[in-house]
Amino acid sequence: MIIGIPKEIKDNEYRISMTPGGVHLLVEAGHTVLVGEAAGEGSRFTNDDYIQAGAKIVSADDAWNQAEMVVKVKEPLPAEYQYLRPNLLLFTYLHLAAAETLTQSMLESGVTGVAYETVELSNGSLPLLTPMSEVAGRMAAQVGAQYLERSKGGRGKLLGGIPGVKPASVVIIGGGVVGTNSAQIALGMGARVTMLDVNVDRLRQLSEVLHGNFETWASNPLHIARAVERADLVIGAVLVKGAKAPTLVSREMISTMKPGAVIVDVAVDQGGCVETTHATTHSDPIYFVDGVLHYGVANMPGAVPRTSTHGLSNATLPYVLKLAKLGLEEAVKADKSLTLGVNTYKGKLTYPAVAEAFEMAYTPLDKLL
Repeated sequence: MIIGIPKEIKDNEYRISMTPGGVHLLVEAGHTVLVGEAAGEGSRFTNDDYIQAGAKIVSADDAWNQAEMVVKVKEPLPAEYQYLRPNLLLFTYLHLAAAETLTQSMLESGVTGVAYETVELSNGSLPLLTPMSEVAGRMAAQVGAQYLERSKGGRGKLLGGIPGVKPASVVIIGGGVVGTNSAQIALGMGARVTMLDVNVDRLRQLSEVLHGNFETWASNPLHIARAVERADLVIGAVLVKGAKAPTLVSREMISTMKPGAVIVDVAVDQGGCVETTHATTHSDPIYFVDGVLHYGVANMPGAVPRTSTHGLSNATLPYVLKLAKLGLEEAVKADKSLTLGVNTYKGKLTYPAVAEAFEMAYTPLDKLL
């Protein structure tokens, strides 16, 4: 198969979808890999690194137009919609439930879109979302600590405090991969951490493994309102697989927060779990509502691309190899986890949560194959 790896064009997105090591394995398996000019520079991989791995360096147009499968990091932006076509397999993060225009463009083009974030194992885990959730979760605590500084617009609190001075209060909504990693870093920095989740068994498990100034609350509107009101830093870490994130923190709750408190909504990729959240960029990352600093960067791991690219490539490579060897139709028959990854197929919407988000028609993939 001919595999295209174009340069990412999202604001300050420095990741690339495949390391030279991953490209080498694809070439060894007999596939042709087309890497966009300078696509790896943001992650400190040179054109020569990819040439030595067996890739061909091509223009952005050729990385898209000559490929049978395009492997990316982020969803196509409007400037890339021109490349979408019926005979193309696109493998990337899509987050369609929060992107109606992109969803419509993919359906109109007939492109087959496989979303990293909805590939799901039999135990319910999301193997291709997990590594970037780990990165974003760990970054959320770091970013929150940074923006709590007064010079950045925050309350002027040190996350861990000092002897005789209270540490900052960090509230994390959601106990999944993002929330757990956020808690680990915030606790390591000495903060007082409150975790909320609807799954009490999950809270029980986290209470056993996370130590320090850590408490858990069952998530409900009253508890969220109380926790948010006292928080210095709120981290939104809610995930509903493939669907738009539920709004759990209302505008009214925001108005009760302290001036200079910080919100880092990691769920912004899926629309955000805070009513006042909207997506921002690394070049313009924050804004204020009722005196509360909001950070809504939708590609947080792009700021640490060397780590993120390795983590993503490690996770996606087995699936890329399978899709390249078998093609989509045979690959989904051989690996059921890929079936849920298919969001669009030949002009049909094949993921129910996306169809529900936009009140569109849903067609099960097995009816189309």
